[in-house]
Amino acid sequence: MKDLSNQKRIASKILDCGVHRVWMDPDASENISDAITREDIRGLIANGTIKAVDVKGVSRGRARVRDAKRKYGHRKGHGSRKGKKGARNPKKEQWIKKIRALRKRLKELRANGSLDKTTYCKMYRKAKGGEYRSLAHLDAHLESQKLIKREE
Repeated sequence: MKDLSNQKRIASKILDCGVHRVWMDPDASENISDAITREDIRGLIANGTIKAVDVKGVSRGRARVRDAKRKYGHRKGHGSRKGKKGARNPKKEQWIKKIRALRKRLKELRANGSLDKTTYCKMYRKAKGGEYRSLAHLDAHLESQKLIKREE
């Protein structure tokens, strides 16, 4: 095989890429060795004898598999954790999630007529004060105290 380093260098300048990304057709080495001007190289590029190889990227395939498993709940054990419990699931975010759910439930009950206005206000303030652990706890309290009006 002939020394085609000069042609490769010229092609890399024309293709605006590195020398190592220039691909030359091994079957057309005679034609390439005859090409000594930039115009000759441009002609070879036009007919596909010389071309730039695509840039290799980092595959996201493994990352997608890992993310799918994490979504499912795997790969989250003690060895994979970096932050403290409070950093991974902050108290404030827990509170926000809970209080929004409680307030939404109270508004639903008030809207459909199960709670009257005064009871709603009392329950709203109790929720703000942190009396209820969860929606289930709120519902259980309303049931036990017979604060919900049922239509029969």
